[in-house]
Amino acid sequence: MEQEKETTQESAEEMSFAELFEQSQTEPVWLKPGQKVDVRIVKVTPEWVFLDLGGKNEGYLDRKELIDENGELTAKEGDTIRAYFLSSRQNEKLFTTKIAAGEASRIYLEDAWRSGIPVEGVVDKEIKGGFEVRIAGTMRGFCPFSQMGLGRIDAPADYVGRRLPFIILEYEQKGRNIILSNRMIVAKEQKALRDALMQSLREGQVVKGKIISLQKFGAFVDIGGMHGLLPMSEIAWGHTEDINDALKVGEEVEVAVLKIDREKDRISLSLKQMLADPWEKVESGYPEGSVHTGRVSRMTNFGAFVTLEAGIDGLLHISRLGAGKRIKHAGEILKQGQAIEVKIEKMDRTARRLSLILASHEEAAGEKEAPEDFRQYLQKKPDSFGSLGDAFKNGSSLKTKGTERK
Repeated sequence: MEQEKETTQESAEEMSFAELFEQSQTEPVWLKPGQKVDVRIVKVTPEWVFLDLGGKNEGYLDRKELIDENGELTAKEGDTIRAYFLSSRQNEKLFTTKIAAGEASRIYLEDAWRSGIPVEGVVDKEIKGGFEVRIAGTMRGFCPFSQMGLGRIDAPADYVGRRLPFIILEYEQKGRNIILSNRMIVAKEQKALRDALMQSLREGQVVKGKIISLQKFGAFVDIGGMHGLLPMSEIAWGHTEDINDALKVGEEVEVAVLKIDREKDRISLSLKQMLADPWEKVESGYPEGSVHTGRVSRMTNFGAFVTLEAGIDGLLHISRLGAGKRIKHAGEILKQGQAIEVKIEKMDRTARRLSLILASHEEAAGEKEAPEDFRQYLQKKPDSFGSLGDAFKNGSSLKTKGTERK
């Protein structure tokens, strides 16, 4: 008998230990205010409906929420329903099946305000300084123009009727004064997209984008939530005089990623890399001694640059212009935009340099060897990306910003 008692006691102890172990393995359920969950009804009382959240976690909601127009319960014990978590008080989790007017909605909004949890709202109408937004059923909030979206609001009527997420900036007078922000959520979402995009980008990768801003030093391109700089020198192989003639705001482009600076959150892009490089065919198209018609594109104290085709310029040195007569500036002989015939005197494909002479002039005596400044020009390495660093430095304060509507 004593042995049976000891065995029974040991079994009880083992069961107790097993139960304790099971309880120790059950993770508590952590919920955020407004979070939607599927729960099972375990008990219905005259006032409350008790819910099973899984494991040893329980919650409850007001029985009135499950009563229809005829006073009948719409769910029974054992049914699974969808509910929203409101708050946790004294280790008891309060739920609701709908966010409606009344105490439940006020609890929900106040908890959302304290916790920084987004809430959904419907923009009802435009009012002075912003929008009136309906949240949590019939409660009203105010979203200033400056807190709606990221950019300037040109057409407020476009927002009316839209269902959008908001952060509660202020909650006062038990919900009679609620200030909302959609901007904070949009900015957070865009930052997440930018971070993901920045990690996925690689130099040399081809991406699609849209021109969002034109500046003197280049264009800013939206490539999926991230803004990259397209410098003037990377728009085309030829010289771009006016960026407005080459690109338009809103234009969709396909560009190559030139450089990524993840520390400074900067991306440089190239449009010309997507085009055929004219220097690939320069040896066959412009052999030394061949004659071509070009247009004077730029004049300096040491000569004139002549464009033979987009992306291919040659230098006509001032010593080759005077036909033996010394001149001080190329403008004494040529005019900007003038069409002239030139002969290819020397070509350096590696350095991307062409030296020219006038096809109609014989070389002056003593000018067989190019002058020192001309030889230095031919030996210079070409600029690959222009002044991209300077453009970033000078243009960093010009990043696209939404103008706030007052």
